[in-house]
Amino acid sequence: MHPRFSLVRRLLACLLLPIVIYGGPVADCAEPGAAAPARPLILVSIDGYRADYLDRGHSPVLAALAAGGVRAKGMRPVFPSLTYPNHYTLATGLYPDQHGVVNNTMHDPVLGNFSPSNRAANTDGRWWDRAEPIWVTAQKQGLRTASVFYPGTQAEIRGVRPAYWQLFDSSVPPDDRVDQVLTWLDLPPDQRPRFVSLYFEQVDVAGHNYGPDSLQVDEAMVTVDAALGRLVAGLRQRNVFDTTNLIILSDHGMSASSPERMVLLDSIVDVEHIELTSSIVNAGINPKPGYAAEVERALLAPHPHVRCWKKESLPGRFHYGHNERIPAIVCVTEDGWMVSTAATEAKRMHPLLGEHGYDNDEPKMRALFVAHGPSFKQHLTVPVFDNINVYALVAKLMGVKPLPNEGSPAATAAMLKW
Repeated sequence: MHPRFSLVRRLLACLLLPIVIYGGPVADCAEPGAAAPARPLILVSIDGYRADYLDRGHSPVLAALAAGGVRAKGMRPVFPSLTYPNHYTLATGLYPDQHGVVNNTMHDPVLGNFSPSNRAANTDGRWWDRAEPIWVTAQKQGLRTASVFYPGTQAEIRGVRPAYWQLFDSSVPPDDRVDQVLTWLDLPPDQRPRFVSLYFEQVDVAGHNYGPDSLQVDEAMVTVDAALGRLVAGLRQRNVFDTTNLIILSDHGMSASSPERMVLLDSIVDVEHIELTSSIVNAGINPKPGYAAEVERALLAPHPHVRCWKKESLPGRFHYGHNERIPAIVCVTEDGWMVSTAATEAKRMHPLLGEHGYDNDEPKMRALFVAHGPSFKQHLTVPVFDNINVYALVAKLMGVKPLPNEGSPAATAAMLKW
């Protein structure tokens, strides 16, 4: 067809067939090469969903979204391959060294101790305000946001929270979480969120308690997939499925572990001379005053199944080791091994049969990434990419001006139609 006739036909289509999104006409008729209209975006995080879990046949809804959209062969987490650091990297486009959420458990010289179970710390924005997450930036730029349990959304960061948010409650079933999202989407247009994040922890919990190859992980995948099916059905019922972008991802993978593959620090160093900030896969250790030389000598020597570094000597590819919340010595185990103390393990009620936190280049740590919607190409599989690039993608999809970050829009450009 002659380019002039093609342009005329395009203009007529735009005039006669406006696409209606959430009650207002939005013509998807930008000039070639221009940014497409910003669409509603739902970002779903399935904690601990390893990239290759999708091939196990227990996630038909997710598999259908992947087949009809974009699937990555895997997504590389940042180091350490833990929940809180990676969720905040996804939200900020920064490495943990920069955004300050350096571990699931950490110590700050001013704020004290942080852990997932410490609600007072979790909801204190000072733990999070080294960086501004995408939902805060979006709110500041006039977009309404909402979240069901995405890590960090429970805190007021730089004076801002999502317009709608909830404190994490593991007793809330996945279906009820989806229903809350759909309820927000039923709000009047001037109150409706443009960006919604949704979090599921069931696959991760099953992986820790029973191992990544367990029946319980399969069952957790079925449960979460059914919730995704409920979400898709709800979007279809509201006639917005075809105009909504979906990103479904995870924070990290999972490796099989065992109490028989445990390195006890007691056999390496006098544990009375150290403060243990974190353990299990990433052991964060601060020598007590007067014992630095002794502790360094003991830990930095070669040991089977675990390697320790002074924080400033960690491999450069980790992009990790300068933040003051990172302890003086960081020890990382081989894949499938753990590190702890005898006292800690004596109190453990249930063996850990699955773990993460290992070297982020370990294939079993690779995370899920699936994208579907009007902005994404169809039937596309892309190579493994780094999760630090998701932030720029989300900002572009939302039409939000991103803050300076360490990712690149080029890393995900091939996924998009525009």
